[in-house]
Amino acid sequence: MIEESSVLGKIKQIIERTDTKQGKVFDVSIQILIVLSLISFSVETLPDLAQDTRELLRKFEVFTVVVFTVEYLLRIIVASNRRAFCFSFFGIIDLCSILPFYLATGLDLRSVRSFRFLRLVRIFKLARYSAAVRRIHRAFDIAKEELALFLFAMAIILFLAGVGIYYFENPAQPEAFRSVFHSLWWAVATLTTVGYGDIYPITVGGKIFTFFILIIGLGVVSVPAGMVASALSKARELEE
Repeated sequence: MIEESSVLGKIKQIIERTDTKQGKVFDVSIQILIVLSLISFSVETLPDLAQDTRELLRKFEVFTVVVFTVEYLLRIIVASNRRAFCFSFFGIIDLCSILPFYLATGLDLRSVRSFRFLRLVRIFKLARYSAAVRRIHRAFDIAKEELALFLFAMAIILFLAGVGIYYFENPAQPEAFRSVFHSLWWAVATLTTVGYGDIYPITVGGKIFTFFILIIGLGVVSVPAGMVASALSKARELEE
């Protein structure tokens, strides 16, 4: 029991800590494997790929899934609270990065094969091994209440913008602004300052209304950026 506990302690130190040589090697190796698996996934989509190359990519896919599976199981074994880890953000990401492979293996259903697209979830595994990404995650956690309030307020403004432009433009452009729901597309493009130009106001009232919506749109871009920047500063202070 003592030896088993010692072995698990060493594994836990390698997997969860990055301040040791073995931990750094493990982290870098997993990062490289994640990137290579994503490149492999992208190469598989080439239409004129040789069969030998496809077979090689298939073998590499099996290898990466085996490694990620072992990593996932080891993380469960060494976790202080296994249930909490399984339902945590990173636990779910780790599971989703390997589950599609096992669901698709041995089955000839096209609907099941679509799960293979979830292999792209592997890119989120990089967040575990990046201090900068972890800091961003912590920053969003710090500012989550403010961001939630901002998103709620933006949803209201978006709806009011759609309603407003509908009443101004529907009589003049009944096809482009057929309903409030159709007008919401214009509201999204305008509030985000994208301005695709596929639908636009032609009435004087609609143009004046659009001017004020564009001014509000500038704040839509700047306010969350300021919130995240402040939260990132706090996250850095917490780390130090």
